[in-house]
Amino acid sequence: MDLSWKEWKRNDIIYGIVAPLVVVLVIAGLSLVGPFLLRSSGGNFESVGLFIGIISEIEELVIIVSVPLLLGLVWNRWAGGASGFLLGSIYAIWFAVKYGVFSAAAFGRGGAGFGPTILGYVLSSMLVGYMSGALNKRSENFRRMLISGVVSTTIAGVFLFGMFQLSPSNVVTGVEGFLLTVLPRVAAGFIIPVIAKVFMWYGITTHKT
Repeated sequence: MDLSWKEWKRNDIIYGIVAPLVVVLVIAGLSLVGPFLLRSSGGNFESVGLFIGIISEIEELVIIVSVPLLLGLVWNRWAGGASGFLLGSIYAIWFAVKYGVFSAAAFGRGGAGFGPTILGYVLSSMLVGYMSGALNKRSENFRRMLISGVVSTTIAGVFLFGMFQLSPSNVVTGVEGFLLTVLPRVAAGFIIPVIAKVFMWYGITTHKT
């Protein structure tokens, strides 16, 4: 459909300007919370470590789980897998920069051993997007979407935890580490299909042939 330059609707402003701005402002705000809490606590990481950990977990789930999963469910496996690969790669680069994985100091502490962790972020994100799309097959049935979401996030979470164990610099170990890695992803597997279904109700999906 060819639209004239004069044909603007309220939804164009909401979804084209307001919504993207809100998303990036929220992400930018979350990135500033950690440093602000550290400054407020006088640099005492132990007193604010829990809050920083929660924020980091939210950022991780949004970037390398929720978006690929959503695209896999409402679009197809290729969109989910490709977005997972790209976002997983971006997150892996951010992780490496944030923790100085490739700095001289990191190598002195064995930081080079983070390689499997970084690869795990990329592959697990790609796995979530591709697998959810392959299982759901663009179905709008909520139960199928839910099963596809939970199965793909669970498998990807277990895979990521396994990659963590291959890293000499890994600190995510034991039952607690397994639960912290897998359970948040399973929760996303329950939540994102609900969001995907809402998208479908409002027609924010590709047209089926």
